[in-house]
Amino acid sequence: MNGKKTIWIEQVALNLLRVVTGFLIWQHGAQKLLGFPGGQQVGDFFGMTGLAGLLEVVGGTLLVLGLFSRPVAFVLAGEMAWAYFQVHAPEGFWPILNGGENAALYSFLFLYVAARGGGVFGLDGLRQLRREAKPKVVAAPPEAAGSLQDDDFPVLTEEDLAEDPEIAELLGDNP
Repeated sequence: MNGKKTIWIEQVALNLLRVVTGFLIWQHGAQKLLGFPGGQQVGDFFGMTGLAGLLEVVGGTLLVLGLFSRPVAFVLAGEMAWAYFQVHAPEGFWPILNGGENAALYSFLFLYVAARGGGVFGLDGLRQLRREAKPKVVAAPPEAAGSLQDDDFPVLTEEDLAEDPEIAELLGDNP
């Protein structure tokens, strides 16, 4: 029981991490693209900031839904690393002083989600359940079809089985 409870708590925590991080990064993108909630809308949608906003809105939405969590998180981790090294690192070494602590933290959060997956309580989890529920039909190779006959296998009697000491003990022949 303790093991199941631990797994349940880990899954809830992982899914909460995915949803909250996706929602927070979505807000960064919405701020860039729409000027909502608060902030300034970018003028150049086809520049780097516009592309970052698009990645954050689409990626954040997909993470909240738990759809394609691993590849989306990997792309967002790269975007956040790029943002840190391109925008913040030239301002100084320490992230707290150069304003890059959010970008660094997001990058590592997204790397974790990319490595671990988004959890079972998302659309990826539902897709996995559907995949596992389908019966797997394995077809025999054409050359093997019909090649085995019932008479290809020997019939074992109790005497044959009793020659094995473990089987004999199970049958009750040994004291």
